[in-house]
Amino acid sequence: MTTHAPGPEYQPAGTREGLEHVRSLVNAALDILQESSASRGGPVAPGGPDGARAAARQALTGPLLPAQGEKAGEVLEALVRPYAEGAVDITHPAALARMQPPPVAPAVAAELVAAVLNQSLHAWESGPFALELERWTIEQLAGLVGYEPAEAGGTLTPGGSLSNLMALTMARDTVLARRTGRSPGQEGLLAIGVQPVVLCPEGVHFSVERAARMLGLGEDNIVTVPVDDTGRMIPREAERLLRDCPPDRIPVALVAVAGSTDLGIVDPLPELADLTRRYGIWLHADAAYGAGALFSPRLRPLLTGVSEADSVTLDLHKFGWSPASSAVLLVRDAGALASFGLRATTCLSADDDTLAGYIGLQNTSLQTTRRADALKIAVTLRTLGRETMAAMVDTCHALARHAAARIEADPRMELRARPPLTAVLFRYLPGNGLDPDAFNGALRRRVMEDGRALIARTHLAQPDGGSAVFLKLMILNPATTPAELDSVLDELTATAAAMETSASDS
Repeated sequence: MTTHAPGPEYQPAGTREGLEHVRSLVNAALDILQESSASRGGPVAPGGPDGARAAARQALTGPLLPAQGEKAGEVLEALVRPYAEGAVDITHPAALARMQPPPVAPAVAAELVAAVLNQSLHAWESGPFALELERWTIEQLAGLVGYEPAEAGGTLTPGGSLSNLMALTMARDTVLARRTGRSPGQEGLLAIGVQPVVLCPEGVHFSVERAARMLGLGEDNIVTVPVDDTGRMIPREAERLLRDCPPDRIPVALVAVAGSTDLGIVDPLPELADLTRRYGIWLHADAAYGAGALFSPRLRPLLTGVSEADSVTLDLHKFGWSPASSAVLLVRDAGALASFGLRATTCLSADDDTLAGYIGLQNTSLQTTRRADALKIAVTLRTLGRETMAAMVDTCHALARHAAARIEADPRMELRARPPLTAVLFRYLPGNGLDPDAFNGALRRRVMEDGRALIARTHLAQPDGGSAVFLKLMILNPATTPAELDSVLDELTATAAAMETSASDS
């Protein structure tokens, strides 16, 4: 048998030699990042999609798997540099499009450690301390939400979409077992002979529809609960729908919004909790974005009642300054996680190992191999502490209110509503008979193609029953200054005015 002596290019990262190689490569990568950062003039390279594709074609030459490997330093130069140059600079004050906060430095260092040690959470022998760290992190976050830590449970997930899927899985299994005495996870819905339905407001996240498809419930069995003028679910309407539900259709869950990504809407959680308890169904609170309010004593009252939900989705890679993925699903009763349990005969959950304490987390997640994301979350929260986290959240909220006031004072723009969290929705009001929807869509694309700003867009329901395009500033960088936000808005309105003039001249 022919063997090769391990060289530095494929030395395991965790060995003494490997760690030195990691150190040198990380330093080289950091040099590239600093050089790239110094050369940038905006939050993204100009050129739009065509420019990004052209840069990729120029950089991504040769095969992904060459016959002979290349030196790691050369590969980093060839791939990391164009990656950095073509990446969104989420630290730039004009990077306002998506829920991508700039992670704090200690969290990034923890991410590197997690990659080097490569622990997994599915089996004890894959990461003993990592398992205990996740259990402790879940316990602490359960206390933050207001759960009783001794009774609660949960898991880290790749994101809010998977968290919502898992929550609806537990809702389906728990409620149908209670109502029918049978197990949908084992027998299937067809054998049980009932149709589960899910109630949610109009503005619920699209992942709820995906979950309904994947769980075999079907999108047609999502029942939309009417909302009031502010967009909040109306409890009496939810009760009417529950009361009038036919016998062959069993409501299993009511999904409440706890900080919508557009208007920051929080449904009336205490009233909905009382309603779901009376009707014996599951209440899930999607606080993927809104959970950031929990860190602020001033904003926390917005989420009053979240502790009454049966499950809660939190994304700390949205409003927690931890790198993605840092998502969490919490459940008030840890026993509901049995929906994801394995049979004791499998190699991952043998009875004798379990009795001896060799217990992994494969029974609490849809995933088997799973990275130790709790490390960066724990490092982030322990490093920042309650007071700094509160200050960062409050600063972002104050910046959002500043931007809203600036927009409201400009007659050329329309503010949709004053932001309860950190998303600011508005639109430019063009003259000359120009269609505002088409104009605002084109305005957004123009500033992004020029590389001057990154902003989001959304469609909002209008009183006449239609919808309108609104632009969105998502403010999650507490280092941004009011003057920098003013500059972004000044440039946006100047671009819009130039577009108006060009349209009238043509």
